[in-house]
Amino acid sequence: MERRGWIDAREFEDANAACQLLPGPASTQLAIYCAQRVGGLRGALIGGLGFILPGLLMVLAIAALALGDEPPRWILAIGAGAGAAVVAIVVQAGIALGRASLSGRRDARAPAYIAAGFAATVLAGPYVVIVLLAAGLLELAWRRRADAALHAWPVLIVAAATLPGLAWTALKVGALSYGGGFVIIPLMQEDAVERYGWMTETEFLDAVAFGQLTPGPVVHTVALVGWAAAGLGGALLAAAIAFAPSFLAIALGGRRFARLRDNRMARAFLDGAGPAAVGAILGAAVPLAAALGEWWQAVVLAAAATLLALGRPPLWALGGGALAGLAVVGAGGPLP
Repeated sequence: MERRGWIDAREFEDANAACQLLPGPASTQLAIYCAQRVGGLRGALIGGLGFILPGLLMVLAIAALALGDEPPRWILAIGAGAGAAVVAIVVQAGIALGRASLSGRRDARAPAYIAAGFAATVLAGPYVVIVLLAAGLLELAWRRRADAALHAWPVLIVAAATLPGLAWTALKVGALSYGGGFVIIPLMQEDAVERYGWMTETEFLDAVAFGQLTPGPVVHTVALVGWAAAGLGGALLAAAIAFAPSFLAIALGGRRFARLRDNRMARAFLDGAGPAAVGAILGAAVPLAAALGEWWQAVVLAAAATLLALGRPPLWALGGGALAGLAVVGAGGPLP
């Protein structure tokens, strides 16, 4: 933006802040918004696809290898090693987001929302979406601005529940992921592993790791889930549905971003849904850790946690875990 001068600094700041208030991948939405400002709706489509497609193509290539009938041991080794590191990264992300959610708040509601999100993810995975929405709406109600919304949300949940399984899973990822990219993990995990059985726990953990290793938003992980459910067609369908809300949000509301940033109702909703999403992220680490099936993965997890505690970037932990997996399996060690 500074080099080409497409938008000024204030507008970029407003757009970035507004994207943080919207559900879905904020980085994708910001890229679409900037492209729309340059080339209108056509520019938004081209710019958004340019941001999404490189990582998506890499994810599809990985899915073809890792989720095939006879996946090569080296790709499974990378997934197993990086997957162990992902558990530490998820916990670190949850802690960091939790600190941000609690910063400046002295009420007891935010910790309660975090606890509710955690409990829903660990104990009642399918209902974590309801908890995220309910937390946001309760915060709105507390501030006396949500009477209509409180009557509307059960209708939305019932209507959405009629969607086919894969479409509903992808829609949750794209339209209900408040609080950062990692909240997609609990939104997908229950459907992919428990409800529909598209993936084993180990395969899902590997998918999260592969989604982290590729460029672009974490939402790309949904393509791996789609591939496990219905092959290439399922992967493309899941990705299309997951990213569609971002395009719609910019197309319909991009011109109102400056006002959205200062909208007290949007801020209040996120003040409830955001902490609940933090709890969901922390809760997601529990089944992910349970999916670690080999002793050496526990060693990788501990090493990754140490690297993160020392302030090293998550990519170091992921890359180190992937290399460790290759080394162990190359030496004849077991795969989970």
